[in-house]
Amino acid sequence: MKALTQKTERLHSLDSLRAIMMMLGIVLHTAITYTGGEPGPGWPIKDPEASNELLKWLGYTIHNFRMPIFMLVAGFFAALLFYERSPNKMIVNRMKRIVLPFILFVILLWPLVQLGFSYSQQIFGLAHTYTFSSFFENPFNLIPDRTMHLWFLYYLIMFSVVSFGLGKLMQHFPSLTKQISKVFNQVITRPLLKLVILSLITFLILLSMDAYWVATSLSFVPDGGTFSFYFFFYLTGWIFFKSKHLLSSFMQFDRLFTFLGLGIFTLYFLADTTEFSNALTAGIRSVTCWLFIFGFTGLFLRYFSKHSAIGRYISDSAYWVYLLHLPLTAFLPGLLAGWAIPALLKFTIVASATTFICFFTYHYFVRATFIGEFLNGRKYSRKLDDIKPLEKPVMPNMTLVTDDK
Repeated sequence: MKALTQKTERLHSLDSLRAIMMMLGIVLHTAITYTGGEPGPGWPIKDPEASNELLKWLGYTIHNFRMPIFMLVAGFFAALLFYERSPNKMIVNRMKRIVLPFILFVILLWPLVQLGFSYSQQIFGLAHTYTFSSFFENPFNLIPDRTMHLWFLYYLIMFSVVSFGLGKLMQHFPSLTKQISKVFNQVITRPLLKLVILSLITFLILLSMDAYWVATSLSFVPDGGTFSFYFFFYLTGWIFFKSKHLLSSFMQFDRLFTFLGLGIFTLYFLADTTEFSNALTAGIRSVTCWLFIFGFTGLFLRYFSKHSAIGRYISDSAYWVYLLHLPLTAFLPGLLAGWAIPALLKFTIVASATTFICFFTYHYFVRATFIGEFLNGRKYSRKLDDIKPLEKPVMPNMTLVTDDK
């Protein structure tokens, strides 16, 4: 077995998992528009003439696992930077890859997102808000008053600072760190035990918040519930890194966990939940969340661990795709208003058009330019043939990638 080098940066399988979770934002945010009902503050547009229960199920299901998985993988890679490069290099990397992009894009995307929602709201007859000219008449309209879809970057900044401090602190207690890893190793290799313990902790966090699921805060004022809920997944990913030699254990029952998660959550979705208590709903969502985490992580380790030029390209593009997708998924539904076609077809058109525009702009305006270097740490060739594997496998079904990301 080849030892990990100081340049180790990511596992293909986990990096692909992280990228797919980001890109599911297109699916989730497009689906919400076509789920019927009244629009809410989190998503202020709903097509009044097109709704579909399948899309509602899809949106609910994705919401139950997407960001928990993303935060867990983010914690894993943050620990990799901390322990295999250095704590200081971790902070510098997070500053370049998270803090600076957050500051820049929360300013640049704010007017695009507001105008996109305003256009669709007016077309759907939901509100008469901004027009393009009126928006720019008042310079204060250009100042963001919330984090939008970049909230996850905002909280990752906080997680990075806190985990840096905790990591430095734990370096002074090596025996305690060793004991934590020992206990964690015993738990993580026992499929039922890890499901019960991690689901229980998630459940208790939700109970402490008096909520059946976290209501993600988009405010610039840090929210304790959002922080504690997602920091738990981030911290779990951090600890997972210390047990990375046991990652293959995720492939135990990965298919079963995935099907169980889908089955239980679907039954919950179809049930009449009006009589469900917050505790019961929180318990169901906690268990299914971890079933999805173990299931999808195992499946990605099983099937996506080998180098793939297309897989690497998609992973490299995920950051840009996520940044750009929101104004498109806010604006494009307005263009389809009045079309006498099913909601599922409208969803397909908006999601496909958004994906195409995101990848087109990434390929020609980001990947080989200074924007790509700003987001990903380096410029990449646009040719798939130039995407080469950078490391040989160091363990079964796992390949390490060493670029600066």
